[in-house]
Parts: sequence; structure tokens; C-alpha cells
Amino acid sequence: MIGLLQRVSAASVTVDGERIGAIGRGLLVLLCAEKGDSEREADALLTKLLGYRVFPDEAGKMNRSLADVEGGLLLVPQFTLAADTRSGTRPSFSPAAAPDDGRRLFDHAVRQARARHPLVETGRFGADMQVALTNDGPVTFWLRVDPPKTSG
Repeated sequence: MIGLLQRVSAASVTVDGERIGAIGRGLLVLLCAEKGDSEREADALLTKLLGYRVFPDEAGKMNRSLADVEGGLLLVPQFTLAADTRSGTRPSFSPAAAPDDGRRLFDHAVRQARARHPLVETGRFGADMQVALTNDGPVTFWLRVDPPKTSG
């Protein structure tokens, strides 16, 4: 599972002219399930991003997590993060999870995030979304949790 984590001073998601999610200071995370991912990878990625220390302490060092600063969390589904761009001029999305699996894992991540963090907003799976953000820093990290390797 992939998460593109951006520290923001504000972020929002709009669908069909309606703002469906917005946060102030916090994290905007674009989420993508890949083939082979399960709830295990979603949970591991969520644990990592909730504890990831990307907010400054008094000395300006990145030593504080989202929970430490009581920031908002905006989760947005984005299957294009799984694109294979190694050849040609058009991305292949074959590494992405099937839409039903992607929706299931995104919904699972949202439920788990809401159980563990007080301020969680979301985008809408499968919708044409407009995402607005003010990246603070800028600070952006690409996080990935791979499914266990199978022998065969």
C-alpha cells in the first residue's frame, strides 16, 4: 500500500462543486492499494503515517507526529500512485489493486483512522476530485508497505 504524505497548513477536497472534506494544519495523504495488499498493509501504513514525525518541535526539528500536534488528517484515494512509468510515454496501472479491492482497503483505512485519530476527513473513492492544499515546508514523503513475499 502506498501513501503520499504531505504536511499542510490547509487542504480540501471538492466533488461536483461541493467541498466534501477539509482540514487546517495536518496531513494530506493520497492512498493507493496495490495488487496483493490486504488490511494488514493498510493497518501498517496507517500506523506509520500517524506516528511519522514530520512536524517541527521548538528547535525546528521534525520530531512531532500528527497526534503530537493534534492536526487534521485528510485521506484521499488515488490509484495513480501505483502507475508503472518505467517505459513508454503512457503509464500502466496494472500494479494497482482492482477497484473493488481498492475501495475496500480505502474504506478500511478510513474506519481505522477514525478509530485512532480525532479529526479525519476524506475524499470520495472513484470520484473526479479537486484537491487543494498548501504544502507546509514543502514537506512530502512517499511511504510504502509491501505485502509479505510468497515463496513459489
